[in-house]
Amino acid sequence: PELSRRDEEAAAPEEETAEALLGLVCSPRSPWALPEGASAEDRFMKELAIRNPLMLKDTFFYSYFRSLRVVDKQVSLVDKDLLKFLNLEELVLSANQIKEIDAVNLPPTLKVLELYGNKISSMECLCASPPPRLQHLGLGHNKLQGHLESLYVTSDHWPNLISLDLSFNDLTDLPGMLASLATLPRLRLLLLQGNPLALLPYYRGLTVDSLARLCVLDDITVSPSEKHQFRGLSHSGDLLAHVAQLVVTIGDVKGVQDTSVLDPEPGPQGPFITYSYYVTYDFVEDEEGEGSEYGGVLAEIVRPLLSTVQLGEDVPKEEVVEEHEDSAGSGLTSQSGELETSLASGGSEPLPGVADSAEELAKLRPRIDPRLCPSPGTVLFSTVHKPWTDVIPCDYKMQHTLKDLVALKAFLLAGTTVTIVEEKILSWPAAMPPVDVTLPAKKGKGDKDKKGKEEKDKKGKDEKDKYPGVRWPWALWGPKKKKELPKELRQDPPILRVLDSGLVVLEPLLAGEPLVSEVCNFGVICTLETDRLTSLRDSKTKSKKAKKGEP
Repeated sequence: PELSRRDEEAAAPEEETAEALLGLVCSPRSPWALPEGASAEDRFMKELAIRNPLMLKDTFFYSYFRSLRVVDKQVSLVDKDLLKFLNLEELVLSANQIKEIDAVNLPPTLKVLELYGNKISSMECLCASPPPRLQHLGLGHNKLQGHLESLYVTSDHWPNLISLDLSFNDLTDLPGMLASLATLPRLRLLLLQGNPLALLPYYRGLTVDSLARLCVLDDITVSPSEKHQFRGLSHSGDLLAHVAQLVVTIGDVKGVQDTSVLDPEPGPQGPFITYSYYVTYDFVEDEEGEGSEYGGVLAEIVRPLLSTVQLGEDVPKEEVVEEHEDSAGSGLTSQSGELETSLASGGSEPLPGVADSAEELAKLRPRIDPRLCPSPGTVLFSTVHKPWTDVIPCDYKMQHTLKDLVALKAFLLAGTTVTIVEEKILSWPAAMPPVDVTLPAKKGKGDKDKKGKEEKDKKGKDEKDKYPGVRWPWALWGPKKKKELPKELRQDPPILRVLDSGLVVLEPLLAGEPLVSEVCNFGVICTLETDRLTSLRDSKTKSKKAKKGEP
């Protein structure tokens, strides 16, 4: 039966029992239920607050906790109130804004101290009065740097340290760091990966041999065979070079569109068009300047500004294309500045023969593709220019030796940009000045014929010797051509087109991976129209070969 309003007002309220309150805490549908993943300490404190709330005083509260985690709460200062936690053994203050900690404010009972992902630039602040019982110190992903940091990881400050994590900082002094770590008698687990010093080729071997009691290095167990393999390396540590060596290899390029099928057939006045393809990537620049050493630096694309080739009127397009393909793959240029691209203009004036000044070079830069500009502090490297094929073999291998390990670490974190570039060069015929031909005096018919033949043979030989790299058609010096004046080709600046580009992640090399291998998939470049024109061209080529009887 329902109670009347008078009966409800007359009934005295009663307190809920402890069992009823515990049921509300334990029921998953209750708004007072513990969140998923709550620890046993959370459940204990809830039950204690229900059964005996008078015990929850400050003294009990501070003495009860053994672990305290304050993660990603924008903490920047650790004050003396932390000393109220009399029995605190684990303190986690990761992912905050801490720049330094006064070790006097740390409870002396601490065994675990984690300060990952803060802004600590030196361990000096921790060594004023460090917790004497500390067994694990986590300082990964901070800003530790400088040769003095090795002075703060000795047994004078951390006599009971078993585990030390200094990963992903900017530490560079490997010999000094190992000398200090060797004084820690109980150190068994060490993480140094992600530091510039870990990029040295002998890093792991020297560390394993220097710290004989070490069991785990960079999350990899130190095996007895590894200790035997690197035995004695620490005695020759002073003789080891303080440089990092990385090898970059580029394989094949597949699926590139054959742009030449879209070009019209050249007429007598040109243009004769040649294409070449190459791959670029940027890499950190060393202090020494590795461009002069390798000859593979492509900091600026500057092709020959004036290339004259003597040709006759009937030179076929195939001869010109083949000649320029050979010259396009002859090598790389090493200049200072930016990568340049140029626009084609059919009726342009002949370019100057020499362009040494900055003003003349600037005139040749009507457009710059930002994807071809190296990032600050890096140099652009390029494979050799190759003509188009279904599979363009780059066969590129370059070893980079670098001394600036801090800059190398920053570069590996950023990654490198790989691009596929198409270079297009237009060549135009330019008439040579007229040449006066002096006829010899009349002689006998036999002498005239003989001398005429000798002059023609000599003329053909002289032209061959003058331009040895040109494939001359017989029509130039054959008996059917009389008094044919040669023509020369002039080249426009190269037109560069980035087919596509992509970022290659290199951060795994910092984490200790020995190799980063990636297939850059830029998608489908060919179209139906280009496929149709390519098949049509191939069919014409096959029919021509069949008529000539070629296999």
